[in-house]
Amino acid sequence: MRGELSIRNGDQVGRSVAVLVGLFAAVAAVVVVVGRAGDHPAAPPAPPAAVSTPPAHPKATARALSASPPVMLEIPQIGVRTTLMTLGKNPDGTLEVPPLSRVGEAGWYRLGPSPGARGPAVIAGHVDSAKGPGVFFRLGELRPGDTVKISRKDHSQVVFEVDSLESVPKDRFPTRKVYGMVKFPGLRLITCGGAFDHATGHYRDNVIVYAHLVSGR
Repeated sequence: MRGELSIRNGDQVGRSVAVLVGLFAAVAAVVVVVGRAGDHPAAPPAPPAAVSTPPAHPKATARALSASPPVMLEIPQIGVRTTLMTLGKNPDGTLEVPPLSRVGEAGWYRLGPSPGARGPAVIAGHVDSAKGPGVFFRLGELRPGDTVKISRKDHSQVVFEVDSLESVPKDRFPTRKVYGMVKFPGLRLITCGGAFDHATGHYRDNVIVYAHLVSGR
């Protein structure tokens, strides 16, 4: 079995970086891919096609904090506690992702907003690998109202509340909704899910969780 996660943007590197930090202009498709070969002891939990819609302006959003890199992610409802590596860009324009040797650790895209700052912070993680479940194996179990806690380098902790989640086909990835600039501190957690295509060696869908900041201290 073999797993691979990649996030692709069809625009030039400079443009895609601008999109992710909120300078949203022309957007190409973004794809998150996890592949495996052979059988797996269990399939990742599948969320419904959509669970509510992320509000354009959540009423309970806390005030945005200054930027600070995240160092720890905790999601009590699904048993996630992981340090966060930083992710950048690959030379071919794809987003750098956690190596397969570290599928139990998620990564924050450092060229976008940091969690707690204004805009959509993005964290990606593997769903599984040849050795078993990855850090976001149970991401599809989250529901609106669940909490996500992130500790930051400046010793602050920010808490997000899940607004919605969805499972979407990779060829219909909602780029604007995920990466478009928002006026509040937002969070997007991304992995793969849905049916596994043995012909291509990849999952067919993306699982995306949308959340907003409710406290920061």
